[in-house]
Amino acid sequence: MTDQVRRPHGINHSFTRRGFLATSVAAAGSFAASSLIGARVSLAAGLKTVRFSEAVHNLGYINLYVGMHAGIFKKNGLDMQVSAAGGDTQTFAAVLGGSADFAIGDATMAQISRENGGPGVVVGTVVQRAHYFGVSKTLQPITDPAQFKGLKIVTSPEPNTNYSVAKRLLEKAGLKVGVDATIVPVNPGTEIAAMLAGQADIAIAYQPSVAAAEAQGAKVVFDFSTYIGPFCNTGIMVLPTTIQKDPEMVQALVTSFEEASRKTYADPAFSKEVARKEFPDLPGEVVDKAIDAELKYLIPAQSVVTKTDQWKNLMDMQIYLGNAKGSIPFEQIIDNSFADKAVASLK
Repeated sequence: MTDQVRRPHGINHSFTRRGFLATSVAAAGSFAASSLIGARVSLAAGLKTVRFSEAVHNLGYINLYVGMHAGIFKKNGLDMQVSAAGGDTQTFAAVLGGSADFAIGDATMAQISRENGGPGVVVGTVVQRAHYFGVSKTLQPITDPAQFKGLKIVTSPEPNTNYSVAKRLLEKAGLKVGVDATIVPVNPGTEIAAMLAGQADIAIAYQPSVAAAEAQGAKVVFDFSTYIGPFCNTGIMVLPTTIQKDPEMVQALVTSFEEASRKTYADPAFSKEVARKEFPDLPGEVVDKAIDAELKYLIPAQSVVTKTDQWKNLMDMQIYLGNAKGSIPFEQIIDNSFADKAVASLK
């Protein structure tokens, strides 16, 4: 497999939503005028090189990894060069700054950019449900969000999506953050370790960390995917200049994601095989259990098409938290034309 997945190259938590907008949108303005996006063709096998940024390396993005290991992106003429940025703001900043052609992460980043006069388009969904679970070694299953009262909760720092869903859950339950319940932010990917070390009662984390925690005696006590319902947890973000200059590349990428999404669900055994390769440091049975949970809770997108209810639930949360205004209509920020063509071509 010549497609590359590079592990995180450093996590910078100095980003804030305001700081991100102040710097990244300005950077995008100058980059949009450049001609660097266009046609970059890989010297290997005549494939077009695609610089692709993922927020963090995790099994919510199993569709991406299935597509790469199955050769789907190559079949469609793409050589995927994937790097993990270390968070949602960082991955979209890579697109705005010109170091990546596409990014997958919290699609609210594109919404915020547009609301502040910057660029950003969402051309597909990769994760269609909140792929977070509340994991604990000491708590019993939580059936009512009000039961989070008095708990210390560890999760990634704001503005990462798992922080957002945790904060909204608490506030909707009438709990004041910092008074009735405490959120302890830690580096993305270290939530489980912090909980196991006794820093919190419960960790809000994603797969395969959740399955790894279960192997160490912890258990899932709350399921965000069911609590929230349809949710554009992760979108494919791109600049409009990329779409204008190379629509064929965009179509090839979106079509590849559609095909990979279908294969992920149609062939769970292959998905597990891929997951084991992507996370070789974890026991195979742990990774298998993580994939079983991902598919059971319908977390990876079954289709790349972004649905209105998925987007509405994301925007409702972000508007409630004050992270976005929701002033850009669905049809102006979501471009489903590539996804619709992908669906039609694969029928």
